[in-house]
Amino acid sequence: MSHLPSLAAAFSPCEALAERLLPHAVSGNDGSHDAAHLIRVWKNARRIHGAEGGDLRILAAAVLLHDCVSVEKNSPVRAQASRLAAERAFELLDELGWRTGEITAVAHAILTHSFSANIPPESLEAKILQDADRLDAIGMIGAARCFYIAGRMGSGLYDPLDPLAEDRPLDDKAYAIDHFETKLFKLTEGFQTAAGRALARQRQERLRAVLAMLIEEI
Repeated sequence: MSHLPSLAAAFSPCEALAERLLPHAVSGNDGSHDAAHLIRVWKNARRIHGAEGGDLRILAAAVLLHDCVSVEKNSPVRAQASRLAAERAFELLDELGWRTGEITAVAHAILTHSFSANIPPESLEAKILQDADRLDAIGMIGAARCFYIAGRMGSGLYDPLDPLAEDRPLDDKAYAIDHFETKLFKLTEGFQTAAGRALARQRQERLRAVLAMLIEEI
Protein backbone atom coordinates (compact mmCIF):
# COMPACT_ATOMS: atom_id res chain seq x y z
CA MET A 1 0.00 0.00 0.00
CA SER A 2 2.79 2.47 -0.84
CA HIS A 3 0.47 4.61 -3.01
CA LEU A 4 -2.25 5.30 -0.43
CA PRO A 5 -2.74 9.01 -1.23
CA SER A 6 -3.33 8.31 -4.93
CA LEU A 7 -5.55 5.34 -4.15
CA ALA A 8 -7.57 7.44 -1.71
CA ALA A 9 -8.19 10.01 -4.45
CA ALA A 10 -10.07 7.33 -6.39
CA PHE A 11 -12.75 7.38 -3.67
CA SER A 12 -13.79 10.99 -4.25
CA PRO A 13 -15.59 12.74 -2.58
CA CYS A 14 -14.67 10.54 0.42
CA GLU A 15 -10.88 10.74 0.04
CA ALA A 16 -10.21 11.52 3.71
CA LEU A 17 -12.20 8.51 4.87
CA ALA A 18 -10.51 6.32 2.26
CA GLU A 19 -7.08 7.40 3.45
CA ARG A 20 -7.98 6.28 6.98
CA LEU A 21 -9.53 2.96 5.97
CA LEU A 22 -7.44 1.77 3.01
CA PRO A 23 -4.62 0.39 5.20
CA HIS A 24 -7.22 -2.00 6.67
CA ALA A 25 -9.29 -2.58 3.55
CA VAL A 26 -7.48 -5.45 1.84
CA SER A 27 -5.94 -8.56 3.39
CA GLY A 28 -4.21 -11.45 1.68
CA ASN A 29 -2.99 -11.51 -1.93
CA ASP A 30 -6.20 -12.23 -3.85
CA GLY A 31 -6.08 -10.18 -7.05
CA SER A 32 -9.84 -10.49 -7.48
CA HIS A 33 -10.43 -8.78 -4.12
CA ASP A 34 -7.76 -6.09 -4.17
CA ALA A 35 -7.63 -2.29 -4.24
CA ALA A 36 -8.64 -2.29 -7.92
CA HIS A 37 -11.78 -4.24 -6.99
CA LEU A 38 -12.60 -1.70 -4.28
CA ILE A 39 -12.24 1.18 -6.73
CA ARG A 40 -14.50 -0.52 -9.28
CA VAL A 41 -17.12 -1.27 -6.63
CA TRP A 42 -16.96 2.38 -5.49
CA LYS A 43 -17.52 3.59 -9.06
CA ASN A 44 -20.49 1.24 -9.36
CA ALA A 45 -21.83 2.39 -6.00
CA ARG A 46 -21.49 6.08 -6.91
CA ARG A 47 -23.38 5.49 -10.13
CA ILE A 48 -26.21 3.68 -8.36
CA HIS A 49 -26.21 6.23 -5.51
CA GLY A 50 -26.64 9.01 -8.08
CA ALA A 51 -29.95 7.48 -9.11
CA GLU A 52 -31.12 5.97 -5.82
CA GLY A 53 -29.75 8.27 -3.08
CA GLY A 54 -28.58 7.10 0.35
CA ASP A 55 -25.90 8.10 2.86
CA LEU A 56 -22.65 8.38 0.90
CA ARG A 57 -20.41 8.25 4.00
CA ILE A 58 -22.00 5.00 5.20
CA LEU A 59 -21.75 3.62 1.68
CA ALA A 60 -18.08 4.61 1.31
CA ALA A 61 -17.09 2.93 4.57
CA ALA A 62 -19.02 -0.20 3.59
CA VAL A 63 -17.36 -0.36 0.17
CA LEU A 64 -13.89 0.18 1.62
CA LEU A 65 -14.25 -2.48 4.31
CA HIS A 66 -16.50 -5.09 2.69
CA ASP A 67 -13.54 -7.39 1.95
CA CYS A 68 -11.32 -6.43 4.91
CA VAL A 69 -11.13 -10.07 6.04
CA SER A 70 -9.84 -12.39 3.32
CA VAL A 71 -11.36 -15.88 2.99
CA GLU A 72 -10.47 -18.01 -0.03
CA LYS A 73 -13.30 -19.17 -2.33
CA ASN A 74 -12.60 -22.82 -1.50
CA SER A 75 -12.41 -22.28 2.27
CA PRO A 76 -14.91 -24.21 4.43
CA VAL A 77 -15.73 -20.93 6.20
CA ARG A 78 -16.33 -18.97 2.98
CA ALA A 79 -19.97 -18.30 3.95
CA GLN A 80 -18.69 -16.56 7.11
CA ALA A 81 -16.47 -14.08 5.25
CA SER A 82 -18.95 -11.19 5.28
CA ARG A 83 -19.73 -11.70 8.98
CA LEU A 84 -16.02 -11.66 9.82
CA ALA A 85 -15.54 -8.52 7.72
CA ALA A 86 -18.55 -6.84 9.37
CA GLU A 87 -17.15 -7.58 12.83
CA ARG A 88 -13.74 -6.21 11.87
CA ALA A 89 -15.32 -3.09 10.34
CA PHE A 90 -17.27 -2.53 13.56
CA GLU A 91 -14.01 -2.59 15.55
CA LEU A 92 -12.20 -0.26 13.14
CA LEU A 93 -14.95 2.36 12.99
CA ASP A 94 -15.43 2.22 16.74
CA GLU A 95 -11.73 3.01 17.16
CA LEU A 96 -12.20 5.99 14.82
CA GLY A 97 -15.00 7.32 17.04
CA TRP A 98 -17.97 6.68 14.78
CA ARG A 99 -21.41 6.67 16.36
CA THR A 100 -22.89 3.25 17.10
CA GLY A 101 -25.82 3.74 14.74
CA GLU A 102 -23.52 4.57 11.85
CA ILE A 103 -21.23 1.64 12.60
CA THR A 104 -24.21 -0.71 12.73
CA ALA A 105 -25.39 0.57 9.34
CA VAL A 106 -21.97 -0.07 7.79
CA ALA A 107 -21.71 -3.51 9.40
CA HIS A 108 -25.17 -4.48 8.12
CA ALA A 109 -24.24 -3.51 4.56
CA ILE A 110 -21.04 -5.55 4.75
CA LEU A 111 -22.77 -8.54 6.32
CA THR A 112 -25.47 -8.70 3.64
CA HIS A 113 -23.40 -7.97 0.53
CA SER A 114 -22.19 -11.55 0.18
CA PHE A 115 -23.80 -14.07 -2.17
CA SER A 116 -22.54 -16.91 0.04
CA ALA A 117 -24.03 -15.45 3.23
CA ASN A 118 -27.52 -15.24 1.64
CA ILE A 119 -28.80 -12.56 4.08
CA PRO A 120 -31.25 -10.00 2.60
CA PRO A 121 -30.08 -6.37 2.73
CA GLU A 122 -32.55 -4.08 4.49
CA SER A 123 -31.11 -0.56 4.17
CA LEU A 124 -30.65 1.38 0.94
CA GLU A 125 -26.89 1.51 1.48
CA ALA A 126 -26.77 -2.27 1.94
CA LYS A 127 -28.75 -2.78 -1.27
CA ILE A 128 -26.42 -0.46 -3.18
CA LEU A 129 -23.31 -2.21 -1.88
CA GLN A 130 -24.67 -5.62 -2.82
CA ASP A 131 -25.55 -4.42 -6.33
CA ALA A 132 -22.23 -2.60 -6.78
CA ASP A 133 -20.22 -5.64 -5.68
CA ARG A 134 -22.20 -8.04 -7.87
CA LEU A 135 -21.76 -5.82 -10.91
CA ASP A 136 -18.05 -6.57 -10.57
CA ALA A 137 -18.82 -10.29 -10.89
CA ILE A 138 -20.48 -10.01 -14.31
CA GLY A 139 -19.54 -8.38 -17.59
CA MET A 140 -16.01 -8.43 -18.98
CA ILE A 141 -14.42 -7.82 -15.59
CA GLY A 142 -16.51 -10.62 -14.11
CA ALA A 143 -15.22 -13.03 -16.73
CA ALA A 144 -11.64 -11.93 -16.05
CA ARG A 145 -12.08 -12.42 -12.31
CA CYS A 146 -13.69 -15.83 -12.88
CA PHE A 147 -10.69 -17.05 -14.89
CA TYR A 148 -8.26 -15.52 -12.40
CA ILE A 149 -9.91 -17.34 -9.49
CA ALA A 150 -10.03 -20.59 -11.45
CA GLY A 151 -6.27 -20.37 -11.95
CA ARG A 152 -5.79 -19.54 -8.29
CA MET A 153 -7.83 -22.59 -7.30
CA GLY A 154 -6.16 -24.88 -9.83
CA SER A 155 -9.25 -25.39 -12.00
CA GLY A 156 -9.30 -25.93 -15.76
CA LEU A 157 -10.87 -23.43 -18.16
CA TYR A 158 -13.39 -25.91 -19.58
CA ASP A 159 -14.12 -29.57 -20.17
CA PRO A 160 -12.48 -30.29 -23.55
CA LEU A 161 -15.10 -32.90 -24.49
CA ASP A 162 -18.22 -31.12 -23.23
CA PRO A 163 -17.46 -27.43 -22.52
CA LEU A 164 -21.12 -26.41 -22.05
CA ALA A 165 -21.98 -29.40 -19.82
CA GLU A 166 -24.64 -30.71 -22.18
CA ASP A 167 -24.10 -34.34 -21.08
CA ARG A 168 -22.48 -33.96 -17.66
CA PRO A 169 -23.22 -32.20 -14.37
CA LEU A 170 -21.92 -28.66 -14.01
CA ASP A 171 -18.79 -28.52 -11.86
CA ASP A 172 -17.38 -25.03 -11.32
CA LYS A 173 -14.66 -26.35 -9.03
CA ALA A 174 -13.22 -28.29 -11.97
CA TYR A 175 -13.99 -25.90 -14.87
CA ALA A 176 -14.05 -22.10 -14.90
CA ILE A 177 -16.81 -21.57 -17.46
CA ASP A 178 -19.17 -23.84 -15.51
CA HIS A 179 -19.23 -20.99 -12.98
CA PHE A 180 -20.98 -18.79 -15.53
CA GLU A 181 -24.03 -21.08 -15.39
CA THR A 182 -23.88 -22.14 -11.75
CA LYS A 183 -23.68 -18.57 -10.41
CA LEU A 184 -22.81 -15.61 -12.63
CA PHE A 185 -25.78 -15.75 -15.00
CA LYS A 186 -28.09 -16.01 -11.99
CA LEU A 187 -26.85 -12.85 -10.28
CA THR A 188 -28.86 -10.44 -12.42
CA GLU A 189 -32.14 -11.81 -11.07
CA GLY A 190 -31.29 -10.71 -7.53
CA PHE A 191 -30.35 -7.05 -7.98
CA GLN A 192 -31.88 -4.80 -5.35
CA THR A 193 -32.15 -1.39 -7.02
CA ALA A 194 -33.61 -0.22 -10.34
CA ALA A 195 -30.33 1.45 -11.32
CA GLY A 196 -28.40 -1.70 -10.40
CA ARG A 197 -30.73 -3.91 -12.42
CA ALA A 198 -30.30 -1.74 -15.52
CA LEU A 199 -26.52 -1.93 -15.28
CA ALA A 200 -26.67 -5.65 -14.58
CA ARG A 201 -28.64 -6.34 -17.76
CA GLN A 202 -25.93 -4.63 -19.81
CA ARG A 203 -23.17 -6.59 -18.15
CA GLN A 204 -25.09 -9.85 -18.44
CA GLU A 205 -25.13 -9.38 -22.22
CA ARG A 206 -21.37 -8.81 -22.20
CA LEU A 207 -20.78 -11.92 -20.11
CA ARG A 208 -22.84 -14.02 -22.51
CA ALA A 209 -20.85 -12.54 -25.40
CA VAL A 210 -17.58 -13.53 -23.69
CA LEU A 211 -18.82 -17.11 -23.32
CA ALA A 212 -20.04 -17.20 -26.93
CA MET A 213 -16.65 -15.99 -28.21
CA LEU A 214 -14.83 -18.54 -26.09
CA ILE A 215 -17.01 -21.40 -27.36
CA GLU A 216 -16.52 -20.24 -30.95
CA GLU A 217 -12.75 -20.27 -30.59
CA ILE A 218 -12.54 -23.70 -28.96
